[in-house]
Amino acid sequence: MTPDSWVKAIENAQKTASIEETKRKVHFLFEDGKEMVEEYSTETNVVLRRAWKEKNKFGKNIGWVIEVGVNGYKPNNIELYGIQESSNMPYVTRRITKLSLEWNINNLPYPQNVYSVTAGQDGSITVRTSNKKYFKKIQVPDLERIGLKPEQERISFQHRFNTLIITYKKPPELIDVEKKILNMVLQLETDNSQCPVS
Repeated sequence: MTPDSWVKAIENAQKTASIEETKRKVHFLFEDGKEMVEEYSTETNVVLRRAWKEKNKFGKNIGWVIEVGVNGYKPNNIELYGIQESSNMPYVTRRITKLSLEWNINNLPYPQNVYSVTAGQDGSITVRTSNKKYFKKIQVPDLERIGLKPEQERISFQHRFNTLIITYKKPPELIDVEKKILNMVLQLETDNSQCPVS
């Protein structure tokens, strides 16, 4: 995809919006049948949460999958797989700010000097430790959707309170796309009906 094709997909999608307290919820139904819900802060206009309605390989709806979420969202695998991971297992949460994309990997107790975070040619960001205790490939759908790959010089990270915090400085192309989409969102009429994801 290119920046223009993602903006066009948003433009052509059916969109409904509602405001609940300090959140603007927008439901997108794309021409290919995919559904996305975004929640924006009414104070900052930053995306607080993004979820996609997913189907399994047999075409059955499996519910909403969180792409971006705050408030320490942790997936509950017992509902999906019938097993529950240990509460000490590392897990990833994502948030967006005006100028960056951010991932928090929780439950990583190792010191900062063992981590490396690198941009991959496959479009992912790879996290590994020199003690070989942790390895993770992180997808960057915000960049994928506009045809970009992560650049090493935009990545920074820090470790505190058993959490590795990875920050990716947004490229100008992404900031431009987000502005265009926000302008569309702010022009939508809002009603009091509920968006599908509460």
